Amino acid sequence: MNEFRTIKLKKGIFERNNIVAQETREELTKQNTVLLNIMSSPGSGKTTVVVETIKALKAEICIAVMEADVDSDVDATAVAQAGAKVIQLHTGGMCHLDSQMTRQGIESLDPQNVDMIILENIGNLICTAAYDTGAHKNVMILSIPEGDDKPLKYPAMFRSADVLIISKIDALPMFDFNMEACISRAKSLNPTIEIFPISAKTGEGMDVWLNWVRQNIRQ
Repeated sequence: MNEFRTIKLKKGIFERNNIVAQETREELTKQNTVLLNIMSSPGSGKTTVVVETIKALKAEICIAVMEADVDSDVDATAVAQAGAKVIQLHTGGMCHLDSQMTRQGIESLDPQNVDMIILENIGNLICTAAYDTGAHKNVMILSIPEGDDKPLKYPAMFRSADVLIISKIDALPMFDFNMEACISRAKSLNPTIEIFPISAKTGEGMDVWLNWVRQNIRQ
């Protein structure tokens, strides 16, 4: 019978990732730059929220953006047109960003005198929740068309988020979405999560989200 060794990689991979993430967080804190990691499934309105946030705050906050995608630069173009410094990150098929990828992006961005960096992560509700990117805050976006049952199906994402944005609330009349049930399910997984129902299209609820951003930049 052949002998073999079993090597457990998961712990080592995450240990190294977490070390780099903490180093990145500390360095950004020293230069008074806040990193937000925004996660969601594809089509949740993530880029629209980012663009409208830039438009609303660019006169008072210096914002830079890292757009992560498997391919294409469509989102980066939209962000640049909104008035923010942006770089496009292509993952080559990977479904998430880890802390080393994030750090490489930050170095390429050269974030001197930047108040806030937004990392628009890959559209994915599983892999992205597992990796600490070095962000100060994790923001998850859930859109009305996706359904109110997502906290039951993707609990790790909701546990990892500091903020839940429930987007596209202007579409509520067209979908069987129970807002109270969704909030209750999210809170049961993460009692401290802050929840902002918004419509980036109509502007409803955006003021509360924008004030949260302002408060966290000035801490």
